[in-house]
Amino acid sequence: MQEQDMEYAGFWVRVVATLIDTILIMVITFPLLVSIYGWEYFDPDQTGMIAGPADVLISWVLPTVAVVLFWMYRQATPGKMAMSLRIVDADTGMSLTFGQSIGRYLAYFVSTLPLGLGLVWVAFDKRKQAWHDKLAGTVVIRSRKN
Repeated sequence: MQEQDMEYAGFWVRVVATLIDTILIMVITFPLLVSIYGWEYFDPDQTGMIAGPADVLISWVLPTVAVVLFWMYRQATPGKMAMSLRIVDADTGMSLTFGQSIGRYLAYFVSTLPLGLGLVWVAFDKRKQAWHDKLAGTVVIRSRKN
């Protein structure tokens, strides 16, 4: 895919997609966590940082696996699909590799560390890339209906 054929997704549409994904993850994970740990799960004085092994699986492993699989097989998470966005390789416009998907996910932590500057970077970058996109060699584009 040629660069001129790509319409890069801007900051606000990506924020909306992220909010959709966050709500979806909460709708799935919160009932599971409450059914296992009870409402005390949300009281940091009762549970601490990690409530137990199920907490790690439900709060960290499940979302990570789901996001990476969505990126690889659908080129988008449900929030990005709802906004007609796709995540593609910045050079080829093709689907992400497994390595790119894992790298992009881990690079989210880099993007958020300096007060979220790596995420806000989308608003100023000519290709609308956040730092995690730059590190993984990806871009987020609008899907075109032909």
